[in-house]
Amino acid sequence: MTWIFATKDVGEVIEYVARKYGADHVSQIITFGTMSARSVIRDVGRVLDVPYNEVDKLAKMIPFEIHITIAKALEENRELKNLYESDETVKKIIDIAQGLEGMPRNASTHACGVVITKNPVDTYVPLYVNDGTPVAQYTMTLLEELGLLKMDFLGLRTLTVIEDCKHLVKKNRGIEVVFDEKMNDPKVYKLWQEGNTFGIFQFESGGMTSFMKELKPDCLEDIIAGVSLYRPGPMDQIPRYIKGKLNPGHNEYTHPALEPILNVTYGCMVYQEQVMQIVRDLAGYSLSRADLVRRAMGKKKLDVMAKEREVFIHGQTDENGEIIVPGCVRNGIDSDSANQIFDEMIEFAKYAFNKSHAAAYAVVSYRTAYLKAYYKEELMAATLNSFLGNLDKIPIYINDCKKMNIEILAPNINKSETKFTVDENKIRFGLRKYKKCWNCCG
Repeated sequence: MTWIFATKDVGEVIEYVARKYGADHVSQIITFGTMSARSVIRDVGRVLDVPYNEVDKLAKMIPFEIHITIAKALEENRELKNLYESDETVKKIIDIAQGLEGMPRNASTHACGVVITKNPVDTYVPLYVNDGTPVAQYTMTLLEELGLLKMDFLGLRTLTVIEDCKHLVKKNRGIEVVFDEKMNDPKVYKLWQEGNTFGIFQFESGGMTSFMKELKPDCLEDIIAGVSLYRPGPMDQIPRYIKGKLNPGHNEYTHPALEPILNVTYGCMVYQEQVMQIVRDLAGYSLSRADLVRRAMGKKKLDVMAKEREVFIHGQTDENGEIIVPGCVRNGIDSDSANQIFDEMIEFAKYAFNKSHAAAYAVVSYRTAYLKAYYKEELMAATLNSFLGNLDKIPIYINDCKKMNIEILAPNINKSETKFTVDENKIRFGLRKYKKCWNCCG
């Protein structure tokens, strides 16, 4: 389960659960950095004293893509393959690197994972101390397999921005910001439709902006889908989703039985919950088994998925011949369609969001868009203040302010405060750390 907080509050939340359940019942979770294809080649080259420029050139021949392996790179890159076959040094580096690839490289603490146990944590798992904080030495997936409760306390800078923006609006305009509960304001959706999404949570990238301009969202469901679709895997469904959105009633389904499940997303698989509903409604899975299938697909457990394909299509019986899972065929779905549906689920589930997570993100996105639509000066001032420790970001947001015709006022010893403030619908520089920024932005 994931809980979302302002970044500044996460530490306090962890302290709270430690007080409530006992410090020895709460622990953060270890995470391992692994030797990826590129990094392991560089590491091996360094140990073998191969000149850096040669190793760097070799590493850059590995395609920059998610889950790439050296073996796959050798198949896809003919130049790399030729070097491997003709250069003994290259062959030695790659052979050693393939033996080390995927192994843990370093240990650190999970960004938001916390385990809470009934008895002291050290009665379940070994611990180590990192910067004075107890950390479970088992990864989050292993902790879940052991049946322990893992919580994610996720810190979002944007929640701090929203609260600071509301404070600035109250101070400058005497207005308490009240967000519309139905989240159906056309003025807010117009920002996405026109590509004016800089400063809107999750929608600032160029690719996401183009996607939204093409989609023309007009309801929260589209924002939820946008958060979920713009990721490797589901991204392939974007053209189909846009086509369904812009051409109502012309959705395409691999089988008619999918329509009640996928009509809300125009025939596309977008959420993990949809995968669970498909295996339940089409093949008769129980809710718990459906969740196990979702996890197996998400973690690419090929052996589990191979067994589940047969169960999904033809069902499963116990030793007495009693039906445990009916399967698609027993439910009137032909095996070819069932196979195709299962293939689509496997491909999709690798990187899919669960809808509840995406919906929470979409609400945060809508609220930042609402503030930009009605209180853009305060929102941009609060956003600038959120980058106190990252002065490289400030010129980027200053430039966007100028595009929105928001005037930027110079620091003033009589009018400026510590941070950025709003002065008669203009943003005034604060006095803290900003002199250098004003010299380059002003």
